[in-house]
Amino acid sequence: MRTPTRVARLLTAAVLILIGPLATAQTRHSDLVELFEDWRRFESPPLLNGAPDYTAERFAARQPEYLGLRERLMVMDISEWPIEQQVDWHLVRAEMNGYDFNRRVLQPWARDPAFYHTIWMARSDVPAHEGPTHHAVVEVWIYDFPLSRDEEKRLISELEVIPPLLAQARKNLTGNARDLWVTGIRDIRQDLVNLAALEQLAGADASAAFDATLARAMSATEEFIAWLEAAAPDKTGPSGIGRENYTWYQRNVHLVPLTWEDEVRLLKRELDRAWASLKLEEQRNRDLPPLVAAASEEEYQEQALEAVDRIMRFLDEREILTVADYMEPALLAHLGAYVPEEQRHFFWITAHYDPAPLYTHFYHWFELARMDTEPHPSPVRQGALLYNIFDSRNEGTATGVEEMFMHAGLYDDSPRSRELVWILLAQRAARGLGSLYAQANEMTMEEAGGVHMEWTPRGWMKTEKELLIFEQHLYLRQPGYGTSYVTGKYLLERTLADYAKIKEERGEAFRLSDFFDELNRIDSIPISLARWEMTGLDDEIRELMAD
Repeated sequence: MRTPTRVARLLTAAVLILIGPLATAQTRHSDLVELFEDWRRFESPPLLNGAPDYTAERFAARQPEYLGLRERLMVMDISEWPIEQQVDWHLVRAEMNGYDFNRRVLQPWARDPAFYHTIWMARSDVPAHEGPTHHAVVEVWIYDFPLSRDEEKRLISELEVIPPLLAQARKNLTGNARDLWVTGIRDIRQDLVNLAALEQLAGADASAAFDATLARAMSATEEFIAWLEAAAPDKTGPSGIGRENYTWYQRNVHLVPLTWEDEVRLLKRELDRAWASLKLEEQRNRDLPPLVAAASEEEYQEQALEAVDRIMRFLDEREILTVADYMEPALLAHLGAYVPEEQRHFFWITAHYDPAPLYTHFYHWFELARMDTEPHPSPVRQGALLYNIFDSRNEGTATGVEEMFMHAGLYDDSPRSRELVWILLAQRAARGLGSLYAQANEMTMEEAGGVHMEWTPRGWMKTEKELLIFEQHLYLRQPGYGTSYVTGKYLLERTLADYAKIKEERGEAFRLSDFFDELNRIDSIPISLARWEMTGLDDEIRELMAD
């Protein structure tokens, strides 16, 4: 049997042979932008009974149109384009590959009940929601309550999608992926919780039409949950996509120049390094007093505000990056709050000792604020890339700066905080490693969670199980996401090394702020493409194109 990689290579070769004479046609970046707009219109499915249509019949009927769009992309001669414009071409290619992979392999509409999770109360900290989502999700966080009448009408129209979508889901969900099915029921139950919260937000000012629409949505959700639960005992199959599919997906959709085996080796190495470095930090700090966790809301808020001030002064005074006006407000909006000790999950355990290590990961909010206020000039890079293609960039950078800022001196006055950075890295390496085994169907989701839990230092993943389930479920639903924190960090470090080496060879001064400012200007695209744009090194992209 041919591997997906070989199939893709043969199909691409066939297309190029068939249309080779046209491949020299003069093309411009504006042609790509036009194709991109046509592609995005196509990617959003037509409606069936008022809900996006994910039926097998619709996918089959639309395949010729997809192949036509793909052909338009592949005949473009981009060899003379500036690198920045060539990068845009690769982004469109990656999205088209993502659609193809979802149609052939991942099929969340058929395998993954959580795909039909609709009500989202908060904005994601990355450009789009993590994991596969349908095209009619309800973003409650964008509404201001109490609702104006126009806004209420808009929200009613969005909620009306739920009954027909869930009716369609009962026909679409033919998969046998046990872990995805059983755990996905939690996400649909959360929709019930969120609908009840929405009812409270709307309050007594809600119209009778709103109340009736909300009641129908809740009833349809309850019936869907009962249907899922009744079918669950018969679901017995694996949920991972297998090593070969995983590798194809990473290399052709998320543009991560690694294989499944490469990622296993990398995450094992980072897990070992994090544990060893933690113990060396503890040895160095053995005569220092331990960190003391905040014991009240007042103590937590005091620590939180101090951490924000410390980070922002560090970034500015040490010339780590150019501090924009929107950065500090973006961070201050996500301080969190005091959590009683017995209720803290892993990340809030660390934050109650010192919020700064976690807040450096909140680089995410800098990026979203930049995307909101300073969108990239290319339409291809405005907004979120589809299929979580941004993960190596956004999660990798957020994880990378935790350690980079530490090495650059953020915790010179708080050595014990360095221990938290290594604990964070160990947790991310352990959970990613578990997710790799789950995707290869070498472990169940529960067994992958065991790796995640047992290899997180100090037992801090054993305190609150909901986070463990949430993370491993997400990483099973979205291949590559669980590893992106560490693989993206590695690719970012490689980019920094190449960038610095080129500066040195040219006799130019290296400034860390130049590196981060350029990274930010390039925006939320895969690190492999950012590296090409920043350094001119295209070896990773040539390797990926050769697959």
